[in-house]
Amino acid sequence: MKVVILAGGLGTRLSEETVLKPKPMVEIGGRPILWHIMKSFAAYGFTEFVVALGYKGEVIKDYFLNYRHRSRNLTVRLGSGEITVHEADSEDWTVHLLDTGYDTQTGGRVKRAAQFIGKEPFMLTYGDGVCDVNISSLLDFYRKHKKLAAVTAVRPPARFGSMALEDERVARFEEKPQLGEGYINGGFFVLDPGIAEYIAGDATIWEREPMERLAEEGQMLAYRHGGFWQCMDTLRDVRLLEALWQEGRAPWKVWKE
Repeated sequence: MKVVILAGGLGTRLSEETVLKPKPMVEIGGRPILWHIMKSFAAYGFTEFVVALGYKGEVIKDYFLNYRHRSRNLTVRLGSGEITVHEADSEDWTVHLLDTGYDTQTGGRVKRAAQFIGKEPFMLTYGDGVCDVNISSLLDFYRKHKKLAAVTAVRPPARFGSMALEDERVARFEEKPQLGEGYINGGFFVLDPGIAEYIAGDATIWEREPMERLAEEGQMLAYRHGGFWQCMDTLRDVRLLEALWQEGRAPWKVWKE
């Protein structure tokens, strides 16, 4: 199963970092947060990714085009230009880098990625958040209930809107968090390709009409996650994640060295 990562947004609330690079390339522990997200999925055996590019997508392309050289020891013969790559561990991933448009909204990027993948279910997440959700359990949950969509529901910081749940079904989305029982979209989905029919085009925002309609029709289920979740919207978030990593307390690090 392929993993779609939305990596095309402007990241305007993190302008200190995103003037020169897209938000998924902001580094935590010397590695882009995009790498951390991919490592989390790879730890559960999911190693084929579709990265939906937009703003400064060329930076992400350059990163993966040079990834093998960046992650290994090299010998460079300047006279001939010959490069010898010395053996070392490297991720055995397949990465599809999909240009989905500079101005395309999240729904448009999801639809383009779904059309690229074809007639098979896929996972979806954003390129700016980390979590210690059990991906295998999320997938089992999706397969058991046989709906079009499953979303990871997490307990929010107070500044986010929330999802109202009825058992395992997303009933509606609300602008303000509920005290005590508020949940938000945690950004880790499993989706049937049929969700593309809920997305009108490039101007559609995934988190609005498509998700709201899926919820109204009983086609979106909520996988409750009570563990760690953190988005990276501001410089304060970057510093928090960096501190957790440097202190060896990064909950999203579910992989072994």
